[in-house]
Amino acid sequence: MYSLTEGALDKIMNGIEVDRPILQILGHKKLSSSNSGERYRLLVSDGKRINSFTMLATQLNSMITDNVLTEFSICQINRYAISVVNNAGKQKRVMVILSVDLKVAGDEVGRKIGNPTNADADGESKPAQSVQSAQAASQQQSSLVSKHSGQQSSTSDISTIPIVALSPYQNRWVIKARVVNKSAIRTWSNSRGEGKLFSMDLVDESGEIRCTAFRDQCDKFYDMIEIGKVYYISRASLKTANKQFNNLKNDYEMTLTGDSEIIPCHDIGDKIPTLQFDFIPINDIEQKEKNDIIDVLAIVKSRGDLQMLVSRTTGKDMKKRDVNLIDESNTMVTLTLWGTQAEEFSGNDNPVLAIKGARVGEFNGGKNLSTLSGTAVQIDPDIPEAHRLRGWFNTTGCHEEAKPLSRAFGSAAQMSQALITIGEANSQIDKKNGPEIFTVKATINLLRTENILYKSCPSENCKKKVIDQANGMYRCEKCNKEFPNFKYRLLGSLSLADWTDNMWVTAFNDETEKILGITAQELGELKENDNDAYLEKLGEVTFKSFIFKIRTKMETFGDENRLRSTCIDVSPTDCKAYNEDLITKLKELTGIDST
Repeated sequence: MYSLTEGALDKIMNGIEVDRPILQILGHKKLSSSNSGERYRLLVSDGKRINSFTMLATQLNSMITDNVLTEFSICQINRYAISVVNNAGKQKRVMVILSVDLKVAGDEVGRKIGNPTNADADGESKPAQSVQSAQAASQQQSSLVSKHSGQQSSTSDISTIPIVALSPYQNRWVIKARVVNKSAIRTWSNSRGEGKLFSMDLVDESGEIRCTAFRDQCDKFYDMIEIGKVYYISRASLKTANKQFNNLKNDYEMTLTGDSEIIPCHDIGDKIPTLQFDFIPINDIEQKEKNDIIDVLAIVKSRGDLQMLVSRTTGKDMKKRDVNLIDESNTMVTLTLWGTQAEEFSGNDNPVLAIKGARVGEFNGGKNLSTLSGTAVQIDPDIPEAHRLRGWFNTTGCHEEAKPLSRAFGSAAQMSQALITIGEANSQIDKKNGPEIFTVKATINLLRTENILYKSCPSENCKKKVIDQANGMYRCEKCNKEFPNFKYRLLGSLSLADWTDNMWVTAFNDETEKILGITAQELGELKENDNDAYLEKLGEVTFKSFIFKIRTKMETFGDENRLRSTCIDVSPTDCKAYNEDLITKLKELTGIDST
């Protein structure tokens, strides 16, 4: 006979604490989520009541995907949190399960226990009273934060909600979270003004979220926030996360306002986790797409010197350092560190790096990694996986030759294999035997200004040109929708030349932005405000040289075959490496080494 904790759900939903209740899982549903990872809603029973307002913390998702919490399974809820959410205009309590143990497998139970009814359909449950109680609790949370703000006394009596339960439909809440990453202060300056910001990544036992502070809040909170410390945070605003810049597993992101409060938590305990990773082996990076965001655990095989660059878009100095990483797959990839991370990184004694949120890049047919402003890098983390990797490297990895995934113009030998002239490329293309992809150092003879800039669909995955409806709306034929706005995009047509020949290539938005040193949006605003300055900006690239990676493909238009050449990557010329390449080729032609 299976025994459940009857009456537990009524008590929990009315704010009464129940210690380790035994409940039955009657089903689950995956919630729709925009790029923030899976989240599951559960249907649970205590034998008397059924409750569908129950969620599983994201770190427990494997219990669903691994078929542990199946239908009819009986489990013990070790820890849970209660949150108040907006449901069709009414406040509703939601139980978030933070820790659970399986007691009896579902296939062993094989049936629903008892004859439970829905709590909302029974007169014993008092929704109105729950709403009043929830509102009072919310008001208590805000007043408690105000009461304890700036004090060093115990804050254990502050009532909090888990990160997983946050939503824009609430404005009275307090979370208790650990800061696992904090960016440097970044500044910007454009036609709309100047400003600065920093962001931090917050984690609790239910999930994670990014929090950003602008201008005054940046000044107010930056110095007080320390990585690894736990804080109470309240009165911030929430909005849908911008997945172009935010790779955390949350639909929302947080912004600090003038009313926001942050106070240190001195009663931490052991319930607040540290940074959560989802590591993949380095050899899996080869199958990843460009701009994918991944987590990697690897050991430093070697590191390059600190390099100083100048940004083409801002003219500011930039610092970078390339680091070669390997793991137990015996595969090596190059990671590029930027800014402070590059400057402060020593790489002595082959440290283990745990990297969260690195971006996958492509260059010269290889894959590489690069840090972003929100990338977290932990050196020699105290986790079992890191200790195992250290043992492998010390006994085996340091003596073996690793398979390289990255390609670079770091040496003359590499450039000799990569670079060909336009004449050589055209000659081989004429013979119809390749090359399909090749790399050249070439100078821009001409950039066509006609139709280089166009207004595109604002939808995330659509790049089609929109039609101006002349009524403030823009229509996308592909999406079959009208929008009140649009995005500027670039499509460049370039004549490239070197000392051997010339060719026309097409460059899409990202590559054209690199060539021009300005974003499509900035160029569009320049054209709207000052057409002469716009034309001057386009003319600046004439006679500039770059390293171009080009793909050629024969396409059919009507009954005619035409060769289409597309620039798939572009980068500044490394003059030192290029000169070494020329010297190497001269030696090969003259036979100097042999004499």
